[in-house]
Amino acid sequence: MQCSIFVGTIGALALLLSGCQKAPDTPAPAPGDAGFAKVLQQKLLDAKPGDVIEVPEGIFQFDRSLSLRVDNVTLRGKGMDKSILSFKGQKAGAEGLLVNADGFTLENLAIEDSKGDGFKISQSENVTIRGVRVEWTGGPKTSNGGYGLYPVLCRNVLIENSVAIGASDSGIYVGQSRDVIVRNNRAERNVAGIEIENTINADVYDNVATGNTGGILVFNMPALTQQGDAIRVFKNKVVENNHDNFGAKGTPVASVPAGSGVVINSNDNIEIFDNDITGNQTANIIVSSVYSTGYKDDKASGEFDPYPERIHVHGNRLSGGGDSPDRMDFKALKVAMYGLTGSFPDVLFDGYVNPQRKDGPQICLRDVSGVLNADGPGGYKNPSKDARPYDCTLPSLPAVDLKRG
Repeated sequence: MQCSIFVGTIGALALLLSGCQKAPDTPAPAPGDAGFAKVLQQKLLDAKPGDVIEVPEGIFQFDRSLSLRVDNVTLRGKGMDKSILSFKGQKAGAEGLLVNADGFTLENLAIEDSKGDGFKISQSENVTIRGVRVEWTGGPKTSNGGYGLYPVLCRNVLIENSVAIGASDSGIYVGQSRDVIVRNNRAERNVAGIEIENTINADVYDNVATGNTGGILVFNMPALTQQGDAIRVFKNKVVENNHDNFGAKGTPVASVPAGSGVVINSNDNIEIFDNDITGNQTANIIVSSVYSTGYKDDKASGEFDPYPERIHVHGNRLSGGGDSPDRMDFKALKVAMYGLTGSFPDVLFDGYVNPQRKDGPQICLRDVSGVLNADGPGGYKNPSKDARPYDCTLPSLPAVDLKRG
């Protein structure tokens, strides 16, 4: 069944998960009991393992961060458009909610307008984020918080049925983690819609990324605790991610060109398949090295592998895109290679290859309109349309198994 890919915030998830049938209109939540904000803060401070903390319907105002450090707690609202934790005018703390605990579940509520990240959970195992909306309601701005949903240094992470809107870095970001599933979510009007960074074993599927600067990013960056590996991106809709980049200068995502669909940067063993990737004006798929980002970190060690290798792209449905690339160097390259009215092919490769690897980078591309090796190392002076080096296949990666007892 055909339907519009763009829906508003209210009811967005219901529309996405119901086969694009219009969700019934619901009245906006009323301001909640002001006293409940203090009650919730105290419940989080007094929480014991096994507690389920309920958030009623309403909009609840907070002027400082909420935090939790107790294992096996659930924080549950009545719905992402019914139970709203608002941090507009936040005076203390950066995050909306900061958690450092195992076995934590966050579900069925919204976090709005936090000064910094919406929900951050760090150094935790068995994390579940379900039916959560994080949004900056004033629209995309550099002054918005960096990350919406932000698990970092975690293991066994499930993010599902959630919505992220307006983050100045990444709407849904998983960093330096292991064993991750991100599914059935919507990311809209962020710099990066969904970003998996320096993470091992992740499945990203059945998500919608639209209206971001870049749709789905799979990144490896230097000077972090681990390098990423074994990421599958499949059955997603990555559509018209053409928003101007509003990331803060100097951050890695500030280098992402507007109009980027799926971006693989300095990562190995990545499989991209069975996605609908359309209308991303720089390129539907970009394969690149950290050398192309302009990002520099003096603490980067020689152990970091900057080259994307063993990249397997196959069985996707790709259309449109590449017709109006961001950045002057890309615009000039497009005109030089394809003319004023032409378009980049489905895949844009920056051309950085490890000269010490005899078997090459093993970037295998099937079912694509073509590939342009942009010759980044040579300053874009000798780009190539030759697709023969990429006519190969790789073994499929295994599914991620979240080991929950």
